[in-house]
Amino acid sequence: MMAERDPYSVLGVSKGSTDAEIKRAFRKKARQFHPDRNPNNDAAEAKFKEVQSAYEKIGSAEARRQYDQQQQMANMFGGQMGGNPFGGMGGGGFEDILGQMFQGGSGAQFGGRTGNPFGGQPRRQSSPKARGADIKVGLEISLEEAEQGGSFSFTFKRLKPNQSGTMEAKSVTLKTTLKPGVTHGTTKRMKGQGHDHPEGEAGDVILTIRVNPGEGRYWDGEVLIQEVATSFSTLALGGKVKVTLPSGKEGMLTVPAKTKIGDRRRMAKAGFMDADLDLEFVLDELEEFTAEQLELIEKMRNVGL
Repeated sequence: MMAERDPYSVLGVSKGSTDAEIKRAFRKKARQFHPDRNPNNDAAEAKFKEVQSAYEKIGSAEARRQYDQQQQMANMFGGQMGGNPFGGMGGGGFEDILGQMFQGGSGAQFGGRTGNPFGGQPRRQSSPKARGADIKVGLEISLEEAEQGGSFSFTFKRLKPNQSGTMEAKSVTLKTTLKPGVTHGTTKRMKGQGHDHPEGEAGDVILTIRVNPGEGRYWDGEVLIQEVATSFSTLALGGKVKVTLPSGKEGMLTVPAKTKIGDRRRMAKAGFMDADLDLEFVLDELEEFTAEQLELIEKMRNVGL
């Protein structure tokens, strides 16, 4: 049976994408492969189901958090989840498992003979200090929260020893303080808050801040992009379209004739924390067409448009 593809890859987004970006990517893919648009197309139907399955895994903040943590745990255990992570494993045994799960585990700490022709006792080799694995966690906040800063809580799962001495995944809630104006993609390292190690110190938590710019906006690096839904006729012939900026201010934007989908217009100091804002023209897709509109579209097709 073929393994399921990574949902981020299916939707064409990165693991650092905001929930709004994932939602927009899902809508685009769902429209592209929807059975109504692809009748009698088994391949498109399979793609549509794959897109739906991917969105179910990472389409909400909670589902995404659970998926990311499950994948991190699976990677730590070499794809084997459940039960005692240290026992019942074939192959290399305890040392190999620790080598996969922890940085500087107890495996390969002792060397054999050194080749001394006079013999002698095996020498103990020095080894790095045992340390638990780091945990990568994402914290999503709104534009308003990023501007104001403050104290925020987040929950994740951490391997900790239980009463029987085995490692167990437990839910942990931490708080972090963010300064006003924190930017999208900012990372914070929280020492000693990662996975515990049975023979050493705990790893760290690496917290990544995702600033959700809201529906119709996304980040391109450090630049905030706002989509401007524009009709085909306005793109082709020019005109004006209403725009609501992140500040809530509304205005009419002039669209030059022969504007292409994907063209951008930069507005100085209209973005996050008075940074520049790029307005990107996208096609305003109608859910339904009137008979008159369909007739006009047919005429356009007949003349090569």
